[in-house]
Amino acid sequence: MVPQSKPGTIMTNQNSLLAPAAGGPVPREIRIPIAGMSCASCVARVEKALRAVPGVTAASVNLATEVATLQAPPGVTASAIREAVAKAGYEVGQEDIDLDIRGMTCGSCVARVERALGKASGVLQVSVNLATERARVVAVAGTDPETLRAAVAAAGYEAALADAGQTQAGAAAARRAPPDWWPVAAGVALTVPLLLPMLGHAFDAHWMLPEWLQLALASLVQFWLGARFYRAGWKALKALSGNMDLLVALGTSAAYGLSVYGLFFDADGHLYFEASATLITLILLGKWLEQRAKRQTTEAIRALHALRPERARVRRGDEELDVPLAAVKVGDLVVVRPGERVPVDGELREGRSHVDESLITGESLPVAKGPGERVTGGSINADGLLLVETRAIGAETTLARIIRLVEDAQAAKAPIQRVVDRVSAVFVPVVLVLALITLLGWGLTNGDWTAAVLNAVAVMVIACPCALGLATPTAIMAGTGVAARHGILIKDAEALEIAHSITTVAFDKTGTLTAGQPSLVALEPLHGERLELLRLAAALQQGSSHPLARAVMLEAEVNRIDAGGAVDARALPGRGVQAVIGGRTVYLGSARLMSELGIDTTALAERARELASQGRSVSWLALERDGERTLSGLLAFGDRVKPGARRAIAQLHRQGVKTVMLTGDNHGSAQAAAGALGIDEVRAEVLPADKAQTVAELKRAGTVVAMVGDGINDAPALAAADVGIAMATGTDVAMHTAGITLMRGDPLLIADAIEISRRTYRKIWQNLFWAFIYNVVGIPLAAFGLLNPVIAGAAMAFSSVSVVTNALMLRRWRPAPAGAQGIATEPVSIALSPVELGGKS
Repeated sequence: MVPQSKPGTIMTNQNSLLAPAAGGPVPREIRIPIAGMSCASCVARVEKALRAVPGVTAASVNLATEVATLQAPPGVTASAIREAVAKAGYEVGQEDIDLDIRGMTCGSCVARVERALGKASGVLQVSVNLATERARVVAVAGTDPETLRAAVAAAGYEAALADAGQTQAGAAAARRAPPDWWPVAAGVALTVPLLLPMLGHAFDAHWMLPEWLQLALASLVQFWLGARFYRAGWKALKALSGNMDLLVALGTSAAYGLSVYGLFFDADGHLYFEASATLITLILLGKWLEQRAKRQTTEAIRALHALRPERARVRRGDEELDVPLAAVKVGDLVVVRPGERVPVDGELREGRSHVDESLITGESLPVAKGPGERVTGGSINADGLLLVETRAIGAETTLARIIRLVEDAQAAKAPIQRVVDRVSAVFVPVVLVLALITLLGWGLTNGDWTAAVLNAVAVMVIACPCALGLATPTAIMAGTGVAARHGILIKDAEALEIAHSITTVAFDKTGTLTAGQPSLVALEPLHGERLELLRLAAALQQGSSHPLARAVMLEAEVNRIDAGGAVDARALPGRGVQAVIGGRTVYLGSARLMSELGIDTTALAERARELASQGRSVSWLALERDGERTLSGLLAFGDRVKPGARRAIAQLHRQGVKTVMLTGDNHGSAQAAAGALGIDEVRAEVLPADKAQTVAELKRAGTVVAMVGDGINDAPALAAADVGIAMATGTDVAMHTAGITLMRGDPLLIADAIEISRRTYRKIWQNLFWAFIYNVVGIPLAAFGLLNPVIAGAAMAFSSVSVVTNALMLRRWRPAPAGAQGIATEPVSIALSPVELGGKS
């Protein structure tokens, strides 16, 4: 369980209430946590809102415990209570509960489990995934999981709390269990002798088995191997519902029963034992193949779980202790040897190495790491001994968050799946009605009740509710899984479905298209050497943490310049800095500072205007000796474009996507930046608070808009877009708001995210086409007697396999290689916002 808000309790108590009116529903006491209350007036508002809910007979709220107690009959749902509380301006505390569901076979089962859980006390929302065989329940905080398990059991299925931490224990248990193929092997062994006579006809041989042996073999298949269908079908009947198991049980029982009747009561009757046995064996084979394929769709999750080491080597004092990972605490120093996985998220304290983060970020090349840099748990230390200070453990690590995001996406339902679920809910009853019509139609028309039974059997077994239920979730699981392997985290199925139709991508410039870190792009000395100008600027900036100061020091380091010392350094607020270097006072700052000092900048004014028109941030450097102040030169700074930015824009254009840049820069520098990148449209001088409004304007133009950003101020725009795409190199706020998170700050991943979305959406429609076509074509053929029951059973068995196999083809997807199709790859430098060192010009 993953709490999402303040924990609380939900409790029902029938005995605490007065006796209900005769014939009326038995009331119950419900306790629900309420968040957001601060005073007695809040209590009054919540109580008034709760009493207004139809069916609620009494309500009282305790401000101290923040719990509402109300009396209501079972018909009052938690959802209705939550809506009433929300309208009053408060929130009901809630939590997510994941359940493993056993016994589901088709879309009808999904609908039954969802209905059962939806009626359980405290449940707000339910989503059941047939492919993962899991239910995600959003319930009032404190809801007892036993209540949910009982609801599932009443519907005829089994439920258990899902616990990712038990995966290894589960794997060990699976190894001890018999192989899952044994029912198929047993079915083949028992069915092949029944099929030998058909094979013998081809060689004019008579290999017919004695009738009693046919009965024995068919009975073993029918009631031993086929018992699972009877059990599940009976549970469905008790719940006044239907599923695939019921269809199989009825269909094969009809063929088996017809054979038994012919054996004992009709000497001239034909026996169809091979038909019933072959049907069950084929369906078992299809189910086995389906399960194998479904396991492959969850390979991405299993691969991520496998990245977590079980133990860590912690340095405490002078000794190194090998401890379970759960015993590691934040602040512990963890030793990582070459070739080992980094067990925790942390900061590198000692050592240098190359770290392989490919399964986390999708970056294929190892990344060089040194002291002070962050390392991610699950990555592999290639070649150095590292000492890592733990910064995050358990559920707060990057790997755990990635796993949670992928699991959430795979558990969620795409909007189209809800339509399919409604079809699946009525599918089995409709098929049973069609089978009855077929039986009566053939029997009453020509009196051949044997043909009538066989054709009705064919109708029941050709029906493919499994394929309908698997069509969408398997494609989503495969798509989100392969995307995660390449550094694209898709938060939910809705984002995946919408992303395929994106027509416009709006970019925040800084940190998204650019590195977000200024670099020194121009040195213009009035007299003398450029490197001397750089030396003076570096000496002045030593010890400063200002981004432009860091850019100067980086350039000095690249040019191997010894900056020397500076004394009496001090900041000039809003204007720049000054210090004494070699007996001279050196000033570095804005045009305003030069004006205040009376320094003539005319000699470089034209060059400064040229740089400013390109959006460069210009700073001036001047010297003072013996009271005389003179201009020494100027420095210009620009934000460097990310290496893949131009290729990303070109790739989006090839996909038919329009690109828009949102920036606070002036129009001149914004146009220069857009021109360098090939962006279609520029919205300049957009304040952070206005980005969401700009995105809304783009949407009103009839386009499907994706917003790409990385900062806190991008969060409203990310939420306003049809799909928000956040860079993981940015803030947590942006990532929580976005539907898609890119684990690397590479703009090329944006086009890749759209591409995998389009491919997944195509797979969904292909799967739905095949799932429906099996039924639309197969059921009429069976009803008109044109389909042998064995062929019908084979078609039904392999319909699910074909759907899952088609979805698995998504695993072969790979992002377009960098630099493909002749796109230029050289780095570009573009405009910063025109803010100079120390102030504005």
